[in-house]
Amino acid sequence: MSLIVQKYGGTSVGNAERIRRVAERLIATKKAGHDVVAVISAMAGVTDGLIKLAREMSAQPSEREMDVLLATGEQSASALTAMAVNALGGKAISLTGAAAGIVTDGVHTKAKIAHISPRQINELLAEDYIVIVAGFQGQSPQGAITTLGRGGSDLTAIALAAALKADDCQIFTDVDGVHTCDPRVVPDASKIDEIAYDELLEMAGAGSKVMQSRAVEFAKKFGVGFEVRSSQKDVPGTKAREVTPNMEDVVVRGVSLERNQAKITICGVPDRPGSAGAIFAAIAAANLSVDMIVQNASGTGTADLSFTLQKDDLVPAEIMLTRLVPKLGAAAMTATTGVAKLSVVGIGMRSHAGVASRLFECLGAAGVNIQLISTSEIKIAVVIDETELDRAAQATHAAFGLAQPRPPSNTAPT
Repeated sequence: MSLIVQKYGGTSVGNAERIRRVAERLIATKKAGHDVVAVISAMAGVTDGLIKLAREMSAQPSEREMDVLLATGEQSASALTAMAVNALGGKAISLTGAAAGIVTDGVHTKAKIAHISPRQINELLAEDYIVIVAGFQGQSPQGAITTLGRGGSDLTAIALAAALKADDCQIFTDVDGVHTCDPRVVPDASKIDEIAYDELLEMAGAGSKVMQSRAVEFAKKFGVGFEVRSSQKDVPGTKAREVTPNMEDVVVRGVSLERNQAKITICGVPDRPGSAGAIFAAIAAANLSVDMIVQNASGTGTADLSFTLQKDDLVPAEIMLTRLVPKLGAAAMTATTGVAKLSVVGIGMRSHAGVASRLFECLGAAGVNIQLISTSEIKIAVVIDETELDRAAQATHAAFGLAQPRPPSNTAPT
């Protein structure tokens, strides 16, 4: 009997009717002859509601208590799903992340999975249960509840699939796969049938919300193939896998967008060894994540250093750098919000020239000003004004021919 791990996102379990539909799918999968482990996210809007309540209690609630609070969203959704399966005649049991054997490090709100001991899951599968696991959470070696960051249920599913040596892993969401761009911004974006881990990892890191980037990284490391598909429609989705030679025929796979970015520029940093290290060591010590980094050295012995980070991390970064910048002998620091990131991604960029020039030309023709540029082997990313992001995305998507083909017209020529 094969084992399938299925993950259901917050919109998939957003209300009682949708939970029942998920329960029906789990039962159908079981009746088809598979063992089933389901990973369930919190119902849509629940996590945001809990965060709002926490901030009404305290301007800066402790991260430990936030983990205890937020973990309840997934726990309640998984229990409700188990109830629905049982009510429909199935046999299900729900587990917290800790009960499922997920052990993490001790970092609250952004924990990493250290290892998984799936003994209890295997025992329950042997007793013919559909095992339903609360996503997004685990337990530190000291027994504290920890959470895995936004989108952490994806990581739970991929990690369980690896630990259980599952035959298949399916990520059910409110879209029918990974698209060439956000269909809400680019209406003619097309679904991608298959995608390399590296491409999806870059797209997730560049703002695509379909999969958590850490989950994709984990899948690549442990060779977990998975499929992103719709929980509302029974249609094939997007399969993520190791790169194959024919994948490089597609130069650009997709365009990713990330809003709610902030930019910090430190001017006049002394151009000597250790200056940049001191800045980013302090940022890392504050557990803040930096995205794009650009440094411009001048002939006067100083450099300007710019980097981007999440808008929510701007205030703690400013507080920390305001103390550090004078000690480094830098001239000034500026912080900017209202910026966004646009990225073009594709493993075909390794073997095809001209991608950068086409991107910059199309943005110029659309009247979009570029503030920062960053490149990797399979990605080019630019920082632009957030108000120009939709226009930039539409122009870029068209320039690289990513639009979904129009159906042929039935009208006879005249």
